[in-house]
Amino acid sequence: MRIQDNSIALMTIVSREIRRFLRIWAQTLLPPAITMTLYFIIFGNLIGSRIGEMDGYDYMEFIVPGLIMMSVITNSYGNVVSSFYSAKFQRHVEEIMVSPVPASIILIGYVLGGVARGLGVGLIVTLLSLFFTDLQVHNLFVVVAVVFLTAVLFALGGFINAIFANSFDDVAIVPTFVLTPLTYLGGVFYSIQLLPEFWQGVSMANPILYMVNTFRYGILGVSDIDLSFAFGIILVFIVALYSFALHLLKTGKGIRH
Repeated sequence: MRIQDNSIALMTIVSREIRRFLRIWAQTLLPPAITMTLYFIIFGNLIGSRIGEMDGYDYMEFIVPGLIMMSVITNSYGNVVSSFYSAKFQRHVEEIMVSPVPASIILIGYVLGGVARGLGVGLIVTLLSLFFTDLQVHNLFVVVAVVFLTAVLFALGGFINAIFANSFDDVAIVPTFVLTPLTYLGGVFYSIQLLPEFWQGVSMANPILYMVNTFRYGILGVSDIDLSFAFGIILVFIVALYSFALHLLKTGKGIRH
């Protein structure tokens, strides 16, 4: 296919994915907004008033970046895994697979759809947070870069989950037993400096920790980890997951067999 044809195919997939989650906004955009509002009220106002400060910031200010990143992670992942598995389940993914559209275009299209939802929900949560705290931006470039790369990374993860899933139960296993624990243990609600030295070392094995702390640095200017190392970790994971997902798509794993 020509470059122009590839761009048309890509935009078609992306626009379809965006229309999909906008059409069912009451299921895709409203629930995370309500959930994060409850987090702000319960953890930020009620519990936060008893905790006081964390790393020199009001507790509400400290957890807001983590909660925004949590919404980006879960929604970028959830959009792709549900969309691509539904395409498999309804068997209309076969129409895409037999078309002359390159596998890379298909993958990038689904990933960008997940990124769009992740960033959209992240923006909604950010606007809601303004009702609870004065949100400042310390480094705009870091904020934009890390939130986009994080959305890409977890959209790729959702795509891989969808390929291996054989039932709707399989779609929920990774978010429930892997993604949620890693997110809660990724420094969203606390600084790892509060942990004993051994558990600080264990926490460093959690990739979400790097994303949350990098985003927190972009907002507040504080971080528990080195930023350049964090960006390196994120990029390595993106390259690895992209290569793996593209290989699975080209070989038809979970689709043709």
